Amino acid sequence: MSDVIRLLPDSVANQIAAGEVIQRPASVVKELVENAIDAGAHHIDVLVTDAGKTCIQVIDDGKGMSETDARLAFERHATSKIREAADLFSLRTMGFRGEALASIAAVAQVELRTCQEGEQLGTSIIISGSKVESQEAVACAKGSNFSVKNLFFNIPARRKFLKSNQTELSNILTEFERIALVNPDVSFTLHHNDTEILNLPAIQLRQRIMGVFGKKLNQDLLSLDINTTMVKIHGFVGKPETARKKGARQFFFVNGRYMRHPYFHKAVAEAYENLIPTGEQISYFIYFEVDPANIDVNIHPTKTEIKFENEQAIWQILSAAVKETLGRFNAVPSIDFDTEGKPDIPAFDSLPYSGVEPPRTSYDPSYNPFNTPSPVSPSSYSSASYTPKQQGGWEPFYQGLDKKSSGSADWQYSAFPEEEMPAVPVEEPQAPSLYDEQPEEAITEKAAQHYQYKGSYILTSVKSGLMIIDQHRAHVRILYDQYMEQMEKCQHASQRMLFPDMVHFSPAEVPVLEEIMDDLHALGFDLSSLGGGSYAINGVPAGIEGLNPETLVTNMVQTAIEKGCKVKEEVQSMLALSLAKAAAIVAGQVLTNEEMNSLVDGLFAVSTPNYTPDGKTVLSVLKEDDLEKLFK
Repeated sequence: MSDVIRLLPDSVANQIAAGEVIQRPASVVKELVENAIDAGAHHIDVLVTDAGKTCIQVIDDGKGMSETDARLAFERHATSKIREAADLFSLRTMGFRGEALASIAAVAQVELRTCQEGEQLGTSIIISGSKVESQEAVACAKGSNFSVKNLFFNIPARRKFLKSNQTELSNILTEFERIALVNPDVSFTLHHNDTEILNLPAIQLRQRIMGVFGKKLNQDLLSLDINTTMVKIHGFVGKPETARKKGARQFFFVNGRYMRHPYFHKAVAEAYENLIPTGEQISYFIYFEVDPANIDVNIHPTKTEIKFENEQAIWQILSAAVKETLGRFNAVPSIDFDTEGKPDIPAFDSLPYSGVEPPRTSYDPSYNPFNTPSPVSPSSYSSASYTPKQQGGWEPFYQGLDKKSSGSADWQYSAFPEEEMPAVPVEEPQAPSLYDEQPEEAITEKAAQHYQYKGSYILTSVKSGLMIIDQHRAHVRILYDQYMEQMEKCQHASQRMLFPDMVHFSPAEVPVLEEIMDDLHALGFDLSSLGGGSYAINGVPAGIEGLNPETLVTNMVQTAIEKGCKVKEEVQSMLALSLAKAAAIVAGQVLTNEEMNSLVDGLFAVSTPNYTPDGKTVLSVLKEDDLEKLFK
């Protein structure tokens, strides 16, 4: 029997490695920019064509490479960062495994032009599909210039699964933001199709955050700074009032490297417990500095998951630091429980000012309301002078009221002495009979066809039993169909805003917004660009009064980013559902009988009343047999 196991060619092995390291154009940008930072660059230019599918060019002013190093850099596991296994636990650079350039060269056409400082000539290398096509000496500027063209040209299946240009550009901008936020001392520029998207000069950290996400964020951040022997933590956390359901800026960095860490995220979330509504998120930019020997960054190909040796201790330090920051900036209401005994409230035995007497009241001690045979109308007596025991005419009431002049509205009033106060004549009323005819208005009220339970559910009788309807989900179901019909027919009803709202998007969100702009317009939104990622909301769909347009648009963009929709119908469905959830009546809203009738009728007019568009139950029927069993 012949042998069946053999070594793979280097080109095939590199393509397999590329499947882990290079997933999309954003992965190429990440690896090349991180290499430029490791090379000591102070200025980095990134130029992207067709969202990286056609070309990605990264130019830096780092130290460059020699002719030999330029050639070896494209070999697998060729690196200048480590020499032995122990070096993996003392890393202070972004890259170290020597897989990035080899993986990129295996799935694209790469050209490198590099030159070291003080050298007259540099080196130019062209590699296509792991094969070196040419290598020669050229004149070029100090640093490195990588040009990656036709990504996945030799793997059509991988190229076919790339998303739309807007989605891939958004992913590139996301990676670019992460690198820019942790390297404020490096200046960056980013161009897409010869259009400048970002221009970030070298600046302090807080100003770098403002440069990426807008100046409006500046007033929402609180400074965080704590230094211990185990870890040093600094950065910024958001104020509790800035919490939002979607689109929060949440970043963790350790030793200059972006990371995802759900465990540490829970520490921050716990510090905001009872300060923000359930389900909402807070923005934060938190930077950790720890001994490289106490972390392991080599547990994931993209190096975004990092393992800490003292996770529990750092968790407690982080939670305490965030709570201290919230308390220091008075973001947490303080209550003093140290006071023992009763509070010291001053008591006055006598009035502080002489000549001031407390008010006195006069009343008739002989008045007994139960002596009245039956209630009378308020217009038949005066509360100030009614004495049931005395009977008399109305004339005495007008004694002492002397009109000064026929055209004057001023009257003089002389009060009767208490013992001579005339009584109000009271006629003996007859008790109403149960068989007397009632006014028509009293019997026109119809019995309620529906019953609302705790402001959330509508109970109504059906042939098979008792139907229970979730009023919020029912309204979502109705509004969703209406919005979808509007978008399909392009018959939107837009309401102009008297004072347009302004909303700001990060560079990574702008391409997604532009992709769904037509669908937003079909819904009734009218947005105009103000430049720099800012947009003016000039019009909103009719029927969403009381909702915040800025929050609506932001949530729909975030939903589009999360769903990754590229088909227009999917985007329309997502937008319609997002808007329907925001505009639907909420749990706890009390409805009149007419409103409940309209809601139930509208629900059963749709094609699928049983479930919401995202598959949640709208109604449930408690059968008559089950009801009867409850009373046996």
